[in-house]
Amino acid sequence: MGIVITDDANQVLLSEKTPFDFKKYRNQAIVEQTQEMRHPFGAANFHEFCFDGIAIAACTADVYENIHILSDFQEPKVMMLFMERGDITTSLDGFSNNFKFRSLEHNLMYSPCESESAGVKKQRDMLFFGLSFLPEKFLQLAENNGRVLDGLANNIAGNRTTTLTDKFNPRITPRMQLIMEEVRQCRFQGGLKKLFLQSKALELLALQCEQIESAELRSVPVRPKVSASDVEKLHYAKDLLVQHLQQPLSLGDLARKSGLNEFKLKSGFKAVFDNTVFGYLNDCRLELARELIREGRLPLSAIALEAGYSSPQHFSNAFRKKFGISPSKVYQ
Repeated sequence: MGIVITDDANQVLLSEKTPFDFKKYRNQAIVEQTQEMRHPFGAANFHEFCFDGIAIAACTADVYENIHILSDFQEPKVMMLFMERGDITTSLDGFSNNFKFRSLEHNLMYSPCESESAGVKKQRDMLFFGLSFLPEKFLQLAENNGRVLDGLANNIAGNRTTTLTDKFNPRITPRMQLIMEEVRQCRFQGGLKKLFLQSKALELLALQCEQIESAELRSVPVRPKVSASDVEKLHYAKDLLVQHLQQPLSLGDLARKSGLNEFKLKSGFKAVFDNTVFGYLNDCRLELARELIREGRLPLSAIALEAGYSSPQHFSNAFRKKFGISPSKVYQ
């Protein structure tokens, strides 16, 4: 596997041959690697898990100037990219159009060709998450598991380019974000770690396909238009929500502090985060409560207050509605 990085003037910033060990993809035990890169044009950290035909990578990066990346690989893979924060344009041989990813967008891509390129603008605090499957592993998982997976599998089996959707990049949902964070915080070891990571990889794949199937059934677009500047303001509004879980801001205060009017706040929040403002707030409260219950340090009454619920009964009802189980059962 080789990689060449150039600047806007096509000057080579980095060129190196990186031998890629595809054996680690087929290893039954987990092969875990962490890599840190520091160069004048940027810095990045990669944490990768490979096992049994699956690779999972969590990455952060700072890019100090516009760069263009060309890489080749020895064996094609089914690739899933989740751009949690940042802006990148990718191109795969075999596809006529580029894939332009913005914050909170994802897609799945496969090309039987052996090279890809990416354009990355100058930016800080990029955060992205990648999953890839060897084609034979993906075909094994996809068999008889729904219309979307069947369509993808038919193209992959025929060695044809395919993608989850070529019209747009779907939005990353709060549940997808939670799964990616669970992978980053995984504390299991050995065989249990492999089992946990495999389950999360399959859950992300299932959520991708379910999102497309549901959108087609509803006949509504997955990604309404939201400007890049408004996306930044919506992220700030989301951060403000999380910071005030116990005493949430009103819609008016949240709109004013984030620089949006209430209409843009409500419609944009739904478009970007696939949830209403207060639906997202409620989800965050309940996820916090679930984590506190699992830690087992506080009584349920204190957890309810910590999550912003004044009434234990209200907390219990909301928890049961979201998770299908009462908090007392989890506490046990």
